[in-house]
Amino acid sequence: METVDSRTLPVYSAGAVEVPFVIAGMDELVSRETRWEAHSHPTHELLWNERGASSATVGSRTWTITPTVGLWMPAGTWYRAAQLDIASVPSLSDVPVAIEVTPLLRNLLERLADDSLGTSSRSLTEQMVIDVLAPSPNELLVLVPDSALLQPIVDAIGDDPSDMRTLSDWARLLGVSPRTITRVFRSETGMSFGQWVSAVRAQRAVTLLAHGLDLQEVAERVGYHSTSAFGAAFRRTTGATPGMFRAS
Repeated sequence: METVDSRTLPVYSAGAVEVPFVIAGMDELVSRETRWEAHSHPTHELLWNERGASSATVGSRTWTITPTVGLWMPAGTWYRAAQLDIASVPSLSDVPVAIEVTPLLRNLLERLADDSLGTSSRSLTEQMVIDVLAPSPNELLVLVPDSALLQPIVDAIGDDPSDMRTLSDWARLLGVSPRTITRVFRSETGMSFGQWVSAVRAQRAVTLLAHGLDLQEVAERVGYHSTSAFGAAFRRTTGATPGMFRAS
């Protein structure tokens, strides 16, 4: 098993550091599995990927980040990233929210990476970025329940999304009624057991697709016997087609 690198970053409150920019970008090619420990920024942050897929966890919520679906992180919460000055940019949301990374937004952010950009051009481009930022209708979000009762299910499906055990199977294994499991899932995630499993599978599928696996293999790895069944379940869960997340 590949070793996972671990990195630590400081914890800042919102606006704790005065920054000399409105928007500043950075990028890094991450060559191996890497985990960033809990941290927060003094600025708002926009995360998106040039290629591949990654995830960000805030509390019990885990978002998948791709080349077309990014994540807005308000200052003080908490790879390509853009830091946005909280004094100059109103927050899109008080909580993290998925962002649609359109070709226009990507091109504008790329333009801001040009060191030769003049002051007036930079200011205009920054205003255009702020103007086109918009929440994504295809949010790839999974709420992870923290109930001790559901922990065996969370661990099993997280380790292997193709786990085919049904609600009744889990009820027998845990010594409770299916209704009890359903009630706790709805209380902690707003989803039924089946909906939650589908969300976990969709999130894992996006990661596999972004790494270049073909549809049939992805379908099998996340518990579907055919690409058509996988595609239908994926669309019901995300509102998008698997093809939107295939590696280019």
